[in-house]
Amino acid sequence: MVRLSVNLNKVALLRNSRGNDYPNLLKVALDCERFGADGITLHPRPDERHAKFEDVELLKEHISTELNVEGYPNRRFIELIKKVKPAQCTLVPDEPGALTSDHGWDTIKNKSFLEETIIELKKSGARISLFIDPIEQFIEGAKLVGADNIEFYTGPYAKNYSLHPIHAIEKFSLCAHFASNLELGINAGHDLNLENLKYFKENIPNLIEVSIGHALITDSLYYGLENTIGMYKRCLVP
Repeated sequence: MVRLSVNLNKVALLRNSRGNDYPNLLKVALDCERFGADGITLHPRPDERHAKFEDVELLKEHISTELNVEGYPNRRFIELIKKVKPAQCTLVPDEPGALTSDHGWDTIKNKSFLEETIIELKKSGARISLFIDPIEQFIEGAKLVGADNIEFYTGPYAKNYSLHPIHAIEKFSLCAHFASNLELGINAGHDLNLENLKYFKENIPNLIEVSIGHALITDSLYYGLENTIGMYKRCLVP
């Protein structure tokens, strides 16, 4: 079964908006695990406008499922990963101040930078994943720089799914086969939701994990957190 990692950045954003500790991020993370989540994702950005660097340390200490830490690999982020040693570290090419992740790595242009960064991060024992567009040369580049996994940036799929599902999934499916042949693990995330998740899962061979935050937390306002996690998990059953 494909694993569901719940991204809690939006919960952290809600907490930060009032300057206190409510909702408590750790409690929400533990509840997500209790409700069936297979992992927790946090993406601390340099301005800490939602997840904070200290949140990563706290969750690593207390959660029992896998922790996936996303972020741009500046020096502060690298030192955090080396200290916390999460199960997985997903590198994204966001510029400082980016509203959200909206593209994958150019692994050719950034080859030397990524090679050096991944060598250093692997000393933490973390599995290293690269945020990637469905472009074969960049996927091959991910293999060459030493990544263990790729995480497909699925924004374009989600945008086009309602218009033409077959066209929306085509590049991702082809590139998933390509990545599998290179023995790269396959993750996915960004704008996946209850409408488009099942179709994505059914058409991506060897999909290991999806990381979902914004849609899942939004849906939980209507359906409740426990019920929502169950709904997403049912989209991922074989």
